Amino acid sequence: MLFVDLHKRKILTVFLLLIFTWSLFAVEWGPNLFHAKGLSTALEIFAAIFQPDFSKEILTLALESAWLTLAYAVAGMSLAIVLALVFGILASGVLASGERSRAVMKGTFRRLLGFMRAVHELVWAWLFVASFGLSPYAAVFALAIPYGGILGRIFADMINDVPKEPILALVASGASRWECLVYGYFPSVKMSIISYTMYRFECAVRSSAIMSFVGLGGLGYQIQLSLNDLNYHEVWTFVFFLIIMVIIIDAWSSTLRKRMAQ
Repeated sequence: MLFVDLHKRKILTVFLLLIFTWSLFAVEWGPNLFHAKGLSTALEIFAAIFQPDFSKEILTLALESAWLTLAYAVAGMSLAIVLALVFGILASGVLASGERSRAVMKGTFRRLLGFMRAVHELVWAWLFVASFGLSPYAAVFALAIPYGGILGRIFADMINDVPKEPILALVASGASRWECLVYGYFPSVKMSIISYTMYRFECAVRSSAIMSFVGLGGLGYQIQLSLNDLNYHEVWTFVFFLIIMVIIIDAWSSTLRKRMAQ
């Protein structure tokens, strides 16, 4: 069995290398591939990293934009967690009464979660901006739907991977399906759910900044404005604020996981 798995991996590796090689030959290499002044512009942008704009006006604007970016991420992830818990539990099929209903429930809600996460949050943002205008609701919903789909699928898989022995023991003692979920499945996957959710929260902060490019405000919007005005020193100030936010969230999530593991 191990030999078969290794053989399949080698075939897959060779196939991917062939696809990569083919893609290199498919590109029309030539002088028109790159912008005429692309290299000089790139050097100018990266040279500005050593001289970010730390003026009072820009720092104040960066703080306000960072707060708005974080607010979008928190609100979007809060709604995403609710969607993920509801649809993830249903997609796991543990609440179904029989094998047939379990298969129908799992298939239906897994397809729904697949649709939710198949569309990028930036595309959702464009759709909601077209519907609601430049409203905070557009940002929150654009984050909640794809991240709800991603989290829901992972939650469903985590629940399905729980060992069956403790669940069978609860069923034998007369526990209902809801009691099995609360006292059997959840305690087994709680730490994994928290850990993965915190990781996705970091991703949501970055997505919130990227999504700001459609005009919803935040760090991404300020980066776009500074790029348009060729103010690369300001760009790096806003980028540094985004990096600091992600580092703080990562440190906070690590501390939270350690405390809950004690």
